[in-house]
Amino acid sequence: MPADRLTLPTRRRWMQGTAAVLGSAAFAPALRAQPTSGGPVRIGYAMSRTGPWTPGAQVSQEPNYLLWAEQVNAAGGLDVKGVKRPVELVSSDDRSDIETCVRSYQKLMGSDKVDLILPPWGSNANFAIAPLAQRFGYPMLAPTALSRKLIDMNLSFFFSLLQQPDRMMGALVDMLAANGAKSVAIVYMDDLFGLENFAALNNALKKTSIQVVERKSYPLGVKDLSPVLRGIKDQNPDAFIGITYPPDTILASKQAKEIGFNPKFFYASVGTAFQLYRNVITAPGAEGVLGMGSWNAKTSPGAKAYFDAHTKRFEGKEPDRWASGHCWAGLEILQAAVAKVGLDRKAIREYVAGTTHKTIIGDVRFTGSENTATPGTVGQWQNGEFEVVWPASVATAKLNPAKPAWK
Repeated sequence: MPADRLTLPTRRRWMQGTAAVLGSAAFAPALRAQPTSGGPVRIGYAMSRTGPWTPGAQVSQEPNYLLWAEQVNAAGGLDVKGVKRPVELVSSDDRSDIETCVRSYQKLMGSDKVDLILPPWGSNANFAIAPLAQRFGYPMLAPTALSRKLIDMNLSFFFSLLQQPDRMMGALVDMLAANGAKSVAIVYMDDLFGLENFAALNNALKKTSIQVVERKSYPLGVKDLSPVLRGIKDQNPDAFIGITYPPDTILASKQAKEIGFNPKFFYASVGTAFQLYRNVITAPGAEGVLGMGSWNAKTSPGAKAYFDAHTKRFEGKEPDRWASGHCWAGLEILQAAVAKVGLDRKAIREYVAGTTHKTIIGDVRFTGSENTATPGTVGQWQNGEFEVVWPASVATAKLNPAKPAWK
């Protein structure tokens, strides 16, 4: 699919396809500002609009890119060292395919020579694109890259906003240990994201007396987890941990309910913090379910303003309580950098690397590529809201340490 300049007709055509996948309300972006004193700032990205990455990408990232550009343009344009210039998004569908994603970014940074880029969705795509961005000298503020391997590559233009696997899995294990869990069963996606988080989880569990009764991997696109879940149910662990993507998170939850598997702690990583999860599983059914989540509208006044604006703009479609907040924080950081140093990409990199950033999710500061200011967290559905329940320093509600029965 060729890159699109996101004018209204193009966006309408794209959203017709996306709405069929997600059931989301049609976006109606007006991404061009009123005339300003400079030409447009062209910002490029590739994003999953088709394929298995789409449910995550179309919640955590692309709606936020569109909303941000629309807000910036409505305010007169992007502040480039005191000069307001309209934002023009140049984008394409990466089809949930690494090769397509790489070709798209090569074109954006090579022949298209866009001013800036925004990152793709997920650890796998970012792992492929980050070295390319480094070679071309484009800063990347990635909100959905959960990979210690990426951090350890020491790419000076790459910044990961999400807490890394050791922090997230460490927080989860600390919570389980502090609340009396004696045994755990683990299922995990057999890809970079799953393997890294599984390794971090194992390392954290080794420091405790918690017994691991099962470890099972599964492939991308799995359609049935019930045999694995039945085997785990027979072992009656205190905790179930699924290192899962959104479709698998919903699948595991539905099938756990069907077979009557209801441990004290039921954790499924990606997608649990999505409105879609609550809609499908229902608010009573989701009660007590744990997952990756780091913020909600209670986190800060800025977080509430963003949440309300997003929900209004997309006709009731809420941002997720995980990476959407990190995505918006990354856009805040990029906007502040351009206002301060302009479009010199090396200067942007230096500003991002050397500044403590005030964002809707709190302070963000990078040590190398890693955001080391945001602690690992655990979220939980409570009364229809996905609350941050661990650690206490950033919690929006207290943990419910005994999941009620599925409803």
